[in-house]
Amino acid sequence: MNVFDRFRLDAKRLFITGGSRGLGREMALALAEAGADVVMAGREAASLKRTADEIRARGRQCWTIEADIGVPEDCARACAAALALGPIDILVNNVGGRRVNVPIAEETLETWRTHLDLNLTSTFVCTKAIGGAMLARGKGGRVINVASISGLIANRGIGGRHYEAAKAAVLHFTRATAADWAPHGITANAILPGVFMTAPNERWAREQPEMMAKLKDQIPMGEFGKPEDLGPLAVYLASDAARYMTGAALVIDGGTLLW
Repeated sequence: MNVFDRFRLDAKRLFITGGSRGLGREMALALAEAGADVVMAGREAASLKRTADEIRARGRQCWTIEADIGVPEDCARACAAALALGPIDILVNNVGGRRVNVPIAEETLETWRTHLDLNLTSTFVCTKAIGGAMLARGKGGRVINVASISGLIANRGIGGRHYEAAKAAVLHFTRATAADWAPHGITANAILPGVFMTAPNERWAREQPEMMAKLKDQIPMGEFGKPEDLGPLAVYLASDAARYMTGAALVIDGGTLLW
């Protein structure tokens, strides 16, 4: 087998949350280019359609599920709908975000719980449902959780610490899942992005340019990540090339954590 063949995902099916925009879109497109068919869930019908059309233009099948993955009941419904389409081989738990800049002393319990559901509970619900079906099927699988370098550090000058807390938990949940499911041929790995210029971060840049300038100064490579930088890493983790990697936390941050 040619080494590049080990990165192919032909006859595989992906389920990705938040797959129509930003980092999720780039991962969905990359996995489709590697041969995977795609089921993606998101809140906005228009963006789901746009990305689905891009995937189909690459010769792959694509199904969309309109759902708010940050609401556990809706997340469970989306998983059930995905499984009704057929077996899932690759799960990418991508959905998440900080969304609000609020100090700890001012954050309400409702806001805390809402964002833990978005960033952490969704990962559990999808892993239980989609990963559980992989387990029952007995043919292995791949679980890829998008955490963040914020799960390892506290970001300077920004509130909303639910994000750091949730992403740290996602990282350790990934490790625990990897340990439990390794004997069954299911790998679980985490991607830890630094600052990527997705739509939310473009908004932060407009609203708080000084904060974003400081963040950029902390990056040894001197620039923010581009969403398309994440696609090749997701392909690797989803493929046979990563057969022997599980429980890993792969940082992709332009060197931010080096200083």
